[in-house]
Parts: sequence; C-alpha cells; structure tokens
Amino acid sequence: MLKIGVLGAGHLGKIHIKCIQESEAYKLVGFYDPDEATAKIVEQEFGIRRLSDVESVIAESQVVDIVTPTISHFDCAALALKSFRHIFIEKPIVNTPEEARKLIDLAKEANVKVQVGHVERFNPAFLAAKPYFKQPLFIETHRLAQFNPRGTDVPVILDLMIHDIDIVLCVVNSNIRKISASGVAVVSDTPDIANARLEFDNGCVANLTASRISMKNMRKSRFFQQDAYISVDFLKKQAEILRMENVDDPEKADPLAMIIDLGKGKGSKQIIFEKPAVQPINAIKAELESLAFSITKNTKPPVTINDGYEALNVAYKIMEKMNYSVNP
Repeated sequence: MLKIGVLGAGHLGKIHIKCIQESEAYKLVGFYDPDEATAKIVEQEFGIRRLSDVESVIAESQVVDIVTPTISHFDCAALALKSFRHIFIEKPIVNTPEEARKLIDLAKEANVKVQVGHVERFNPAFLAAKPYFKQPLFIETHRLAQFNPRGTDVPVILDLMIHDIDIVLCVVNSNIRKISASGVAVVSDTPDIANARLEFDNGCVANLTASRISMKNMRKSRFFQQDAYISVDFLKKQAEILRMENVDDPEKADPLAMIIDLGKGKGSKQIIFEKPAVQPINAIKAELESLAFSITKNTKPPVTINDGYEALNVAYKIMEKMNYSVNP
C-alpha cells in the first residue's frame, strides 16, 4: 500500500478522503486544511490525523493528493515535487498555463508520477462509449448547472467547461486550428455562460456550451463520425450508439434493423442501435487507484500533467477570445 496524504478537506477533499479510506491501494497517513473548523469536523468524522502543515503531509507521504483551491495548487505541487513525491492534483491543474509549464519542468526533474483530476475520463458512460470512437468529425457538448455560489470565483470555463475541453482533446487527438468563443457574466463578476467553437487540423469541429445559471443540470456530449453517432450522458451515466453498416445481402440483414436504400446502385445500409453496458464504478476512487497502478507498475498515468496543461491552455485561449482575463 502506498502512503498518501491529502491537502484540502473541503467538499471535494472529503470525497477524496472517503474514497482513499475505501481503497486497498493506499494507506491514508493524514490530512491538512488551514481552516480550523473544517479540520476538526473532518478529523472527527473520518477518524484520521490532522497534520500541522503542508510540509508535514509531504514528509509522511509517498503520494500527495492536492484538493485545495486552484490558486494554491502550484505552491503545494511544487513543494511535493521538490521532495520527490508522486502527486494527484485536482483540475484545473494550476491557475495559469505559465504555472503548468513550470510544474511540468519540476515533474521531469523529480522523475515521479503526476496525475490530473479530470474525473470525466473515468465516468462509466464515457468508458463504455470509448471503444466506438473513430475520428469524430463534429462534437457538441452541453454542461449546464443550476446556480451554486461555490465556484463562482472563477469563470465557468475553468469551473465547468474544462471537463469537456479535456474530453474533446482526448477523443480528437489533433491540433487546434481555430478558436471562437463568447460568454456573459450574469450573476457573478466572471462569465457564467459561455460557448466555444474549436476547429481542428483534421477537420473536426467541436461546439462546447457551459452554464452555471441553468434551470436544470445537464452533462451531455454528442459525437458524430463516419457512419456513427455516439451520445454520452455523463450525468445519467448512459451511452447510446447509432451505427450504419453496409448491407451486402439484404436477406442476411438484421430483421430488426432499419434498412436505408442509398439509391442509384449505391447499395443499402442498416442502422444498428446499441446501448453498451455501463459498469457502476466510483469515478473518483477509480482515478485515484489508477495513479497507484501507474506508480507500482511504472506506467504512464491515464491523465498526465501534459493533458492537464493542454486543457488549461485551451481554456485560457477561449477566455482570450471572450476578452476576459483571469488576472486582469
């Protein structure tokens, strides 16, 4: 078992602590949170040690789990890397692309594993749909949330859209040629609703919408590719696949499938509807354990420090197109 310490015991930090306690991959050595009231509650609720500071957590751990506010990610991660500790760091990886580049250099020097918490990569619906992706040509994502004051200190691009940015970059695997974007601040000082259009060198176009002032919650993405449509509902954890296959012999076609005659000697295609089985897994626990696997087996983490940088860099380019700066 790897010794792990947690930095940050807020809403998400407590979820991490619970998942770690349930995992056989880790031994939780303790946590640190600067808020006295929060720390006492967590100490009693989970029956774990509250360590005195960030340095104490790093000193006692092989792996450091960083679940602090984004503004402190870089300082915490830099301290851990300078002590040659493996780290798990929540999204967005750090506050700016410049900080991310510095962190990449530190990670290379330390020669340790770093994984970024883009949890939707481990969403069971996405995992069920993943085998069906074959060079999508058009992607549409909607990530809508009801208003919650928590998180409004950052633009909706960094709060919500960055999840879909990472998923799109993971699936498309091509350089971005052009970015267009617009956004509006409605209830906070930063954009609360935003839309971005990403055009890739391979011809794919992705249209991303994020809002934190919606009447309902939605986390859904649609992927269109040659002869297939893939729908992933990250919220309901469902995946649907619509595929078209050539029909060489109409008599051997699936009797339940819809047959389309393409006309003028072009043959026929059958439409096949699939609903792949979605395995019930805890995505946060799965991502934490995947880091443990990469450490013990010396493999590349599923979501690398470079992945975290790329998602953050695209998020900043989107905000630039909206004429918004995180650090005015």
